[in-house]
Amino acid sequence: MESEYVTTPFGRRPMTLALLLKQRRGEAIAAGTTRNKWKLFRSVCEARAGLGVTDRALTVLDALLTFYPEDELSGEKPLVVFPSNAQLSLRARGMAPATLRRHLAVLVEAGLISRKDSPNGKRYMRRGRDGGIDEAYGFSLTPLLARAGEIEAIAARIAADRQMLRGMKEWLTICRRDIAKLLAAAVEEAVPGDWECMSSMFQTILQRIPRAATIENLTPILEELETIREEIVKLLELHEKIPIASTSESQIERHIQNSHTESISESEPGLGTGPGTTAAGQTERDQQPGTKPHDDSLKAQTNGREGSRFAVRSRAGELDSFPLATVLQACPDIVDYGPGGGIASWRDFMAAAIVVRTMLGVSPSAYEAAAAVMGPETAAIVMACILERAREINSPGGYLRDLTRRAQRGGFALGPMLKALLRVNGRLRCRIDG
Repeated sequence: MESEYVTTPFGRRPMTLALLLKQRRGEAIAAGTTRNKWKLFRSVCEARAGLGVTDRALTVLDALLTFYPEDELSGEKPLVVFPSNAQLSLRARGMAPATLRRHLAVLVEAGLISRKDSPNGKRYMRRGRDGGIDEAYGFSLTPLLARAGEIEAIAARIAADRQMLRGMKEWLTICRRDIAKLLAAAVEEAVPGDWECMSSMFQTILQRIPRAATIENLTPILEELETIREEIVKLLELHEKIPIASTSESQIERHIQNSHTESISESEPGLGTGPGTTAAGQTERDQQPGTKPHDDSLKAQTNGREGSRFAVRSRAGELDSFPLATVLQACPDIVDYGPGGGIASWRDFMAAAIVVRTMLGVSPSAYEAAAAVMGPETAAIVMACILERAREINSPGGYLRDLTRRAQRGGFALGPMLKALLRVNGRLRCRIDG
């Protein structure tokens, strides 16, 4: 093994503490450490970015390794090579002397080689009586062997990162393709949804993709694209499972007539809207003599919101009734936001909807617009439905505005939304008409 002593640079090159530390670290070779020099050189090439060396500097290191006579680098043997500038330049693909010196300095600065200068600055070796090398002056490969484990670890990390980045780029391409084609399909099939907003968000994210992509700057972009892709897929799947109510009056009429074929005993009182049913949802035979007219009862329930149901004027002019118990079965999560952690009346339900609106980040203007178009009770129920699907809805405020626009066009029905949630929660105990 080489003798461990400090060697100062020849000529005008100054000695620094950093150089001293690098020499000491370069001498710390664990006993029995050996490496194939060409395999180690490939690891250096792989770890080039992490080591801070250039490709031209690696050309010089390659040339230096050719002057070491054996393939195995070992700490038990001298690791100094001493080529002349002319020979080193030839093996470095004819590199100019000034360029050669510059890249040798880069290798020294990177801690891959160290200088072992002679008294006169020349590179040579002196043999002993046994014919072996007694002393050599030139460039020591000891730091390269001492850092072999570190270099291989850096090379492995860079290779893994490169593979991960390649996979991320592939998945990014797939996400871009999927989103573009799913949006086109949604628009072509006239699926209800704020597709213009999603398309705008999609284009905004694409503009943020950098030209020099890295794992760090691609990760958040890929996460956002995956979120948009999942949201589109869920909306399209929901459209397939829950047919959107038609806007034509004839289809509404047929839907109401079909509803009457179901047994009334399967529904809660007041859910029907067929013949013999009053505006408050009660059948004529349920009315007792001496009771108030149904319009007065409805007015009291609507104004006080203390009754067990509320009435909503639909776009076709009929009244649909939804008992509070049914709404809470479909939207149980809103109960936790009621006064005192419970909901006993429509007044409590409305108060809980305001709390949920704030929690989900829905603006007051969006909620007020929904209440003005749908009615305050319907807007509160829609907010409860949004809470149930909060994990699936990326922008609750945008979703509510989209439903409001659909309600203005007459394309929104509350019944299918509640029915779907009842199915999902496994509590479909009553049927909702509308």
